[in-house]
Amino acid sequence: MGAVSGAASAPEIARRVQAMLAAGVDGAGDGFEALALDIFALQYAGNAPYRAYCDAIGIVPDQVGAWQDIPAFPCESFKKELVTSFPFDQAVMAQLTGGTTAIVRGQIFRDEIGRQLVLEANRVMTEAYLFPDFAQNQRCRVLILAPSPEMAPSMGMAIGMEETRRHFGTEDSCFLLNHGGIDIAQLVKALAQAEATGVPIAMIGSTSAFVFFFNACKKKGISFHLPQGSRIGDGGGYRGRFGELSQEDYWQLAWEVLGIPYSHCVNVLGMAESATNFFDDSLRRAFKGLPTRKRLRPCPPWTRTVAVSAEDLRPLPPGEIGLLRHYDLVNLPTVLAVQTDNLGYTDAQGNFQIVGRAQQDKATGKVSAVPSERTVGPMGDKPILRFLEAYVNFSIRFKSGWLKARTPLVPPACPCGELADAMIEETDAGALGGAVLAGKP
Repeated sequence: MGAVSGAASAPEIARRVQAMLAAGVDGAGDGFEALALDIFALQYAGNAPYRAYCDAIGIVPDQVGAWQDIPAFPCESFKKELVTSFPFDQAVMAQLTGGTTAIVRGQIFRDEIGRQLVLEANRVMTEAYLFPDFAQNQRCRVLILAPSPEMAPSMGMAIGMEETRRHFGTEDSCFLLNHGGIDIAQLVKALAQAEATGVPIAMIGSTSAFVFFFNACKKKGISFHLPQGSRIGDGGGYRGRFGELSQEDYWQLAWEVLGIPYSHCVNVLGMAESATNFFDDSLRRAFKGLPTRKRLRPCPPWTRTVAVSAEDLRPLPPGEIGLLRHYDLVNLPTVLAVQTDNLGYTDAQGNFQIVGRAQQDKATGKVSAVPSERTVGPMGDKPILRFLEAYVNFSIRFKSGWLKARTPLVPPACPCGELADAMIEETDAGALGGAVLAGKP
């Protein structure tokens, strides 16, 4: 990215964004609007597809005085265009997104500045929401039910999980997916070891991998009681109907199979088109001793999220379900504002939650606010990535058939108030008919 006449340069903007990241998720974020406007000017000048889009809708930097007015680039456009705000020969990082199979299409590219920003932002988010109780430099064993960067070098999930392993994992942390599928024997051995030693572990991976593992364990009569402080970070799921389980069923299985409570099951929303990953706040709130409430995804100081109408893209008030639009300063090498096809809602404080993926009427082209029943896994929507996820899940189900029933060394006590009270609050907006689980243990 080169300097733009009359505007801040990319390195200068990056330093200001990095200062905001260094302040963490509890930082003030006072400089967001000024940074957003500077980034918009830079991207309008240096990003041809985005400039053409802004010109087509008649919004240019000189006319914009507030971050809310910056045009949001549709996610679909990333599948058709090379969307970079820097010279392409400076690209050092590529991540797959859904779309065509052309060499440069359906991918998100970042230069060195962008690579540093995205890795730093998500390290800060992971520390704040998946490991909020860790002291500085504290680590635990991290078991990863997903491909490594060596297996999937352009998969954002693989890159992110490797960063988690590096920053938060002990030396015995590992990826459990190889060319033969998930190593179930090693997984079960690690779980039994944690149970016996009383040393907490963290498990991270695709939501679907956990669902298949939980179901296989239930079928075989296998359960564990992992040490207090163990946790799950799952990515994907709940973009539309998720298989045969509701989210509440998933939490219940995590308790029954692993002894991991509701508060320590943290779902993360990651998109290649938008740099920052957004985490459920359940574990952070539990660690801080805050009262139980419907879980949401807080926006850190360097992002903003709004819900807009599926009909005319007008901003919606808190609580109303619409298409989610993310503004992210870490998107410096691409576009600041991204219009997604995810359905969700915000609250008065700017937190949000996803409730599904929008569906489009093929005949009329209109987008519906009723979630699609087609699931989109965390590995992406490309056929090869769907195949990889299907193979992961098949390997879990197949290899679990060799296991023998076992009971935990210490049977877990009923979570009583914590899980029940949390689930009472854990309902989606009434328009989606979220179930009240007041009587569930």
